[in-house]
Amino acid sequence: MLTETLNLTVTASPAIHTEGLGIRFRRNRLGRRNFKDLFGGRNRRTRPEEFWAIRDVSLTVHPGEAIGVVGRNGQGKSTLLKLVAGVLLADAGRVQVTGGVAPIIEITGGFVDELSVRDNVYLTAGLHGMSRANIDSKFNEIIAFADIGRFLDTPYKHLSSGMKVRIAFAVISQLEEPILLVDEVLAVGDAQYREKCYNRIEELLAGGRTLFFVSHNEHDLQRFCTRGLYLDEGRLVLDGPIAAVLERYRADHGF
Repeated sequence: MLTETLNLTVTASPAIHTEGLGIRFRRNRLGRRNFKDLFGGRNRRTRPEEFWAIRDVSLTVHPGEAIGVVGRNGQGKSTLLKLVAGVLLADAGRVQVTGGVAPIIEITGGFVDELSVRDNVYLTAGLHGMSRANIDSKFNEIIAFADIGRFLDTPYKHLSSGMKVRIAFAVISQLEEPILLVDEVLAVGDAQYREKCYNRIEELLAGGRTLFFVSHNEHDLQRFCTRGLYLDEGRLVLDGPIAAVLERYRADHGF
């Protein structure tokens, strides 16, 4: 399957660059790898129970670009974001990221169920490189944005999914990382808070952040993104202006 690519004339160093990127998963297995898989080399043949979730994806994202990633469920969109975030390690090719990433790719990512909301704010922000003093200075702003003050000392596991989205976005959006990765987790929140988050994303984009945005909502994709990536069966089918990518996606699937 051929990939059509948008040509960009940009001189800045790429924020994200991948070459031949690929990763395998196993069907009906709890784990991705066993001991032999880890040390048996990358070039062995794919076993019958394995499939490529991402296969031979090459792309370049420049600082300040807003990229929308589209495709049906199970076509590799979230997996691509996790490879960029470093949550998953590639089996083929490589991914190079210049600067850090602020990932909002899983509701529970980085949060510990048994800890309170307060402790999770400090833990998660600290794991992403914020100093204790910096977290102290931004703590009230984080809690005010999440509108979750009365649950500060509640164990994280007792929060609703919408509340988990609130606190996750409030923390991650305060990071000073140049690249923002947003999966469809924001769809879980209520409409009013989602709009609050989207306004914050627009502020970050205006400040020069790079955005990788996965969504099935065409309105949201067109609101934030100028460029789109269309994934199908783990392969990059089209890389181009977001309007053209959405048109191709609709045409392929009869929408």
